[in-house]
Amino acid sequence: MDNPFYRLAPFIQEYIYENGWTELRAVQTAACHTLFNTDHNLLLSSGTASGKTEAAFFPVLTLLNEDPPASVGALYIGPLKALINDQFLRLNDLCAQADIPVWHWHGDVNQSHKQKLIRHPSGILQITPESLEAMLRHRHSDIIRLFGDLRFVVIDEIHSMMRGDRGAQVLCQLERLMRMADINPRRIGLSATIGDLEAAGRWLSSGTGRITDTPNIPARGTRWRLSLEHFPVVSAIGLEKLGKKDPIAPKGPQLSHPDFIDAVSAPETSTDRAPADADPGIGYIFEHTAGHKSLVFCNSREECEVVCSTLRRYCEEKNEPDRFLIHHGNISQSLRETAEDDMRNEERILTICTTATLELGIDIGRLERAFQIDAPFMVSSFLQRMGRTGRRGSPSEMWFVIREEQQLPTAPLPQLIPWKLLQAIALIQLYMENRWVEPPKADRLPYSLLYHQTMSELASTGELYPSELAGRVLTLTPFINVSAEDYRILLRHLIEIGHIEQTAEGGLIVGIRGERVVNSYKFYAVFREDELFTVRCQSQELGTIVMPPPVGERVAIAGKVWINIEIDYKKKLVFVEPVKGVVPAFFGLCPGDIHTKVLRRMRDLLYETQYYPYMQPASRMRLAEIRNIISSAGGIKPLMHLGGKMWAFIPWLGTYSFLAAERFLKIKCAPALGISGFESARPYYMQFKMDASADAFWQVTRQMATQDFDPMDLLYPNEVPYFDKYDEFVPDILSRKCFAYDVLEVEQMRMFFIHGPAGFLNES
Repeated sequence: MDNPFYRLAPFIQEYIYENGWTELRAVQTAACHTLFNTDHNLLLSSGTASGKTEAAFFPVLTLLNEDPPASVGALYIGPLKALINDQFLRLNDLCAQADIPVWHWHGDVNQSHKQKLIRHPSGILQITPESLEAMLRHRHSDIIRLFGDLRFVVIDEIHSMMRGDRGAQVLCQLERLMRMADINPRRIGLSATIGDLEAAGRWLSSGTGRITDTPNIPARGTRWRLSLEHFPVVSAIGLEKLGKKDPIAPKGPQLSHPDFIDAVSAPETSTDRAPADADPGIGYIFEHTAGHKSLVFCNSREECEVVCSTLRRYCEEKNEPDRFLIHHGNISQSLRETAEDDMRNEERILTICTTATLELGIDIGRLERAFQIDAPFMVSSFLQRMGRTGRRGSPSEMWFVIREEQQLPTAPLPQLIPWKLLQAIALIQLYMENRWVEPPKADRLPYSLLYHQTMSELASTGELYPSELAGRVLTLTPFINVSAEDYRILLRHLIEIGHIEQTAEGGLIVGIRGERVVNSYKFYAVFREDELFTVRCQSQELGTIVMPPPVGERVAIAGKVWINIEIDYKKKLVFVEPVKGVVPAFFGLCPGDIHTKVLRRMRDLLYETQYYPYMQPASRMRLAEIRNIISSAGGIKPLMHLGGKMWAFIPWLGTYSFLAAERFLKIKCAPALGISGFESARPYYMQFKMDASADAFWQVTRQMATQDFDPMDLLYPNEVPYFDKYDEFVPDILSRKCFAYDVLEVEQMRMFFIHGPAGFLNES
């Protein structure tokens, strides 16, 4: 039958009628074709609120209704408890008429609900990766009864899992489940922000032996409201400092098609609600959130706290009721849930300041506007944040608020470039022009996850011989690049530190120290929670940072610059000494995972003459200003002489290629070039003193890049980088190897120096 509507179960047809839908959407038609007519996996990528969840479950529920499974029939894996709770309510309404039970399972679900599922496994189970890990651990003997007839696995917000250990953990869990229950359920991935559908489809099908259908869902002509405005501030460090009000009264956002066809101006009058001495960017947000349910996205927890407290202070100064809430991963669950409930209240007009915790599809009611302070790091983040608004018929709406520290006209050219402004425009244009989104990260060496899955397997099954353990763990798809020798090194190390013990018969069991790890409720998660490190200079305590830089790197704290001389990971201490120089405030090793394509598009913006419809007056003026400066300077060269022995290097490389280049220059090239006084503003530019000429720089760097050197040569002596949650239990040699081969993008960096900047741009 051509119309898949008539293939759906009667109760689903009735549900469609009751909701007033006159036809199935394109995404729902495509899902029905694959799930009804093939045995393939399915990846659905279409816009936010396009009906992806219904698209997956309409045919799944129809098939389960026609042939009821003898166990749980469909497993829904969601990244957040709140998202699962939201979907639970939606599916309950849909399934009520068909007597298909819907279960949800995470840390906040009461035991009586879970026990009912254990007694009567059936229907649909919604679960987080962490709770599924706990189930594999503690319900090992029930797995066959619970999942012996599992037909489908639905992974929601799949893009949020493909670039890190959490997604690899899900793949491990599904493969372990397949082996334990002797099943091969079909997988369905859902996302609004995937660029490379084929790569994502391969990731989804890992270990299944099936192909993945990736239907190209035509856009529904969605219209966006975009605004991007620039605000100079006295200091970019410490948003709590107030500046002067911006003299330009910015317009509202432009109403635009994603392709910017028929852009229409939509000016708004200023409410003038901000205090007279308000920080211009934060005052702008204060004014334009008044009377509108809004989200304010920040790129760090620290920034989120300062922005929210500043906005609340403005309410006090204007004698207005507090209308601002906060939501991030380091506040308590009860406070987060209270903020979510308050936002759902249609009678209250509130604004919530948040980080990525509200980037995914938690239902917090009808949102009119999203504000983004500075630029996000990734196109996928921009799309997710943009998509939080505009549901229920209205356009998605995002206001970029770019804040830049004012520089003296005599400052070096790299410091005059409005990096965040360029980054925001580049992220938008990469999607508008090419529908480009960051691809999944391939060829990883996930040693932290390898530790986790090794301990999980031993804790759930008991004693295993080394060959048996390797057969179960090392054969999981995420560990395809890990050698047997690396695994032997890991197991020997875990025996040495007491996390694993070897029995008299030669078997392996969880050791006493390992039991402390696996018996903690924190064990089930593989993502690293923020841990504060105390920074000290001798006996003086300077403050705290989230992740320390490597020994030998600089850190800014307490208004001064320091060099890291020692890290005590057990006591969470960083010991520093004062040095001269400037370095951005340090909230992690790298300021976000920014792709090389984004940096290259930023560079191109400097040579264009075009301005985009969403750019407001001050942002146009600022872009015109830097274009004029660069034109007057004869262009911007990758290597720029700043006078005397000072040089600036702007490679336009992504975060981890930039980091590789930084280490390459310091470790490999500095002796031959006489480089010293190295300072870095990752991933934008580096400054250093150099005795050699520009020609010598390119000659030496090309010669050194051409040599066949080991990426591990780019580590500092005795450096043991910790990136992931369980790195502290991984032997030093593997941690160093992971950083060199998995984190640093050495090959791209080498191609840059071998081919030269112009050749690299043409080759890429």
